[in-house]
Amino acid sequence: MKLDILVFGAHPDDAELGAGGTIAKEVASGKKVGIVDLTRGELGTRGTPEIRDKEAAKAAEILGISIRENLEFADGFFVNDRPHQLEVIRMIREYRPEIVLCNAIDDRHIDHARGAKLVSDACFLSGLVKIDTKMTGGGQWQEPWRPKGVYHYIQWKNLEPDFVLDVSRFIEKKQEAILAYSSQFFDPNSDEPETPISSKNFLDSVNYRARDLGRLVGVEYAEGFTTERYVAIKSLDDLI
Repeated sequence: MKLDILVFGAHPDDAELGAGGTIAKEVASGKKVGIVDLTRGELGTRGTPEIRDKEAAKAAEILGISIRENLEFADGFFVNDRPHQLEVIRMIREYRPEIVLCNAIDDRHIDHARGAKLVSDACFLSGLVKIDTKMTGGGQWQEPWRPKGVYHYIQWKNLEPDFVLDVSRFIEKKQEAILAYSSQFFDPNSDEPETPISSKNFLDSVNYRARDLGRLVGVEYAEGFTTERYVAIKSLDDLI
């Protein structure tokens, strides 16, 4: 299956928090979108990997994406080396996305920036003909593929976006997908330990960041992204 957009996240729920509105909007427009989680989030204070697997599947259904896979790298300990790069390359070549979205380039959680660099490097390496990879399950050899754009969503830190996308019509879908991870986020009836993302303040912050980015560009809600290179446009009409 060829995808238009492939979204990577270091942990299940990263993609929804950082780009849930964008994913929902692109799916609604007819694009084929997939998510690849690098880890199962097994070091998370709340919940279990098995619970998060089910939550990720539920969120995928809410967003209407075409595929969701998990590479099962070690949460907290994966590194940007050849074996990990080859696994990400295999995903890129299997789904041949035009655009890749991935973790924030700088963030509180060490896996986020590391995941961002890993995916970015793999996107470049995936286009090199002398790197050999096989399809999932050891099938046929894969052809090189390099996405046309690699963009990083914004997570815990308030990074300055290079561009923002209007997600006003899809903010509720984003919130629904986030709340699919009921083990991780605010629940007044939960007796699990508190974490930085389990407070009501954190959930509210996701909403008011989107509202504030929207305010700055004259829409209700928006999501921001950073880029590694200039974004080219065909004409000034693209800015309207």
